[in-house]
Amino acid sequence: MTKVHGDRPVLPTQQDEVAAAGSAFLGGPMGRRALTGGHWLHPVRVVVLVALGMFALGMAQKVPCYDWGWFRGATSQYTHACYSDIPHLYVVRGFADGLTPYFDRLPGDMQYLEYPVLTGLFMQVAAWLTPGSGAMQHREQIYWLVNSGMLMVCAAVLVVCVARTHRRRPWDALLVALAPALALTATVNWDLLAVALTAAAMLMWSRGRTVLFGVLIGLATAAKLYPVLLLGPLLLLCWRAGKWREFRLALSGAAASWLVVNVPVMLLAPEGWKKFYTFSQERPVDYGSFWLVISQRTGNPLDDANTYATLLMIVLCGGLAVLALGAPRRPRFAQLAFLVVAAFILTNKVYSPQYVLWLVPLAALARPRWRDFLIWQAGQVVYFLGIWFYLAYTLGGDKHQGLPVEGYQVAIAAHVLGTLYLCAVVVRDILMPERDVVRRDGSDDPSGGVLDGAPDVFVIGDAARAPQDATPSDGQRVDWGVSARD
Repeated sequence: MTKVHGDRPVLPTQQDEVAAAGSAFLGGPMGRRALTGGHWLHPVRVVVLVALGMFALGMAQKVPCYDWGWFRGATSQYTHACYSDIPHLYVVRGFADGLTPYFDRLPGDMQYLEYPVLTGLFMQVAAWLTPGSGAMQHREQIYWLVNSGMLMVCAAVLVVCVARTHRRRPWDALLVALAPALALTATVNWDLLAVALTAAAMLMWSRGRTVLFGVLIGLATAAKLYPVLLLGPLLLLCWRAGKWREFRLALSGAAASWLVVNVPVMLLAPEGWKKFYTFSQERPVDYGSFWLVISQRTGNPLDDANTYATLLMIVLCGGLAVLALGAPRRPRFAQLAFLVVAAFILTNKVYSPQYVLWLVPLAALARPRWRDFLIWQAGQVVYFLGIWFYLAYTLGGDKHQGLPVEGYQVAIAAHVLGTLYLCAVVVRDILMPERDVVRRDGSDDPSGGVLDGAPDVFVIGDAARAPQDATPSDGQRVDWGVSARD
């Protein structure tokens, strides 16, 4: 079997039909003899500049709300699709009044801030940087701008980490930088903090920094719950490769950093600390989930949705375990990470528009193909518009501006089917590794760290009978002998 060496970057315009077609206005695909190094404007810097440009466009898209939509009229922020939680929660979660998250009770039914501790700290830092005097509208605007600046830093960290995770494929981070979902949802809420920390953790794992990976995953979980799910796929892959020590180090690092952030608040303000967890448990079937479609179509409020969602998630995780341990080749870490987070999103009883950010970097690492990525993103854009137009319809009184319930159900179906499509393509790549574009240069698992090139020690089913001599070792790459096209 031919071994492929070298660290020359993979050029998407030479491998991806959509990227090649999109490069036409710049002069066409880059030639094989083109010089790709030695210039200050290297791929990572290009990707960062593009990401910042898209982030700025997303901020510009919120201008109608910044000027008046957040403050005047019940539905204008929805008809202009420029809603953001940030200015509203500055007031209703007590930041404008100087209340301390988790320690001070809020007026109304919420009682305490319903966000994890690290996100609460992020919100509080932004409040400290916001002037405490002046007209409330101006203070809300400044609070949104301060948060946007902090979230822009998170976006830059995100694309740098994605660009560096696969050493030979830095241009795959353009999928993240140019994702419509990044521009549209980056300043809707604070999810980019957890997304950036998770991307940094993936980078550390790819470099063999197992403890630092765990520390970053623990911090990301202290900002949003979903990053802890990545430990499940990692357990399966380390089981298959016999890397138990590395998994224990990662798990210990995650537990330690999560405890360091949470224990002080847990001990000093237990009621405020647990609000996030009780709120998530008690929250009824809500916007964006297919459970809502079932509830609306049947008239059943689905009071047992928590049980149904948990059981379905357990079933899907069981399927991922079989896939991880029984695939003909060990799946790449990014592939299983994408699938487990997608399973959580699809089975959850709520889907907020910004949740798509959880999947964007994982999708770019799991299936870096523009066609599939854009098909999925199209469904997300449809849903982004659908949720706001539906709220405009339901909250607009007799005006009936926007999208009725049937149209909103179509928007939910668009995001669910788009996500299922991308999941199906990733599963196909796992079962047919010769179709995996990341492995076409002979790589095993560029984001796998200690898993990259490691032989299997435990497999099930047909994988146990498959020959193992094709497993790359000592940092070598295997030429699968496939073409550059699907």
